[in-house]
Amino acid sequence: MMSNNHHNDGHVAVVIPAGIGIQEALIKASPEKFYRPPYVGVRGWVGIELPCVSDGELALHLREAWRLIAPEKLQAEVVAFPADSEQLEKVGRKKKKPSYIVPSKSTKTKR
Repeated sequence: MMSNNHHNDGHVAVVIPAGIGIQEALIKASPEKFYRPPYVGVRGWVGIELPCVSDGELALHLREAWRLIAPEKLQAEVVAFPADSEQLEKVGRKKKKPSYIVPSKSTKTKR
């Protein structure tokens, strides 16, 4: 979830789920980088200030958050985030065309 100065709170951040006890530890260790977001903070989610975090560190936190909420079946299928059709076939998926590319029947009426 993205927070872009929500209600003028001053945070430009990504809000992600965190494991039990992780939210408190992150905030205590680096309060300029992490914060307890409104609404979801009581459930353990943590806000990560984007200007204060590197791309690599953010990627690490996002992967961990995905592991917390992704279904086990999906986690077992996905070794890495597959990008091309060859990798998709390796994890047992077929590349599908998005539905908006498939031509639909014309809606024009004859007059």
